[in-house]
Amino acid sequence: MSVIRLVFKELIGMFVDDGSLALLALILIALIAAAVKLLALSPLVGGVLLLAGCLAILVESTGRAARGKAR
Repeated sequence: MSVIRLVFKELIGMFVDDGSLALLALILIALIAAAVKLLALSPLVGGVLLLAGCLAILVESTGRAARGKAR
């Protein structure tokens, strides 16, 4: 059973390396989708916000990883 758990953990690890990066991206996507659907936000504006948010999350995650390796 531990082999199956190990394989599953490695499989998930291939797609989710940084848990906070994945969680923040999912939260951002949910918020933008809700804003477009419920608040009648323009899809183009939603797309721009999604791009800017994803880039900001990526920069923050990369900076955190770089600070962790510098120590």
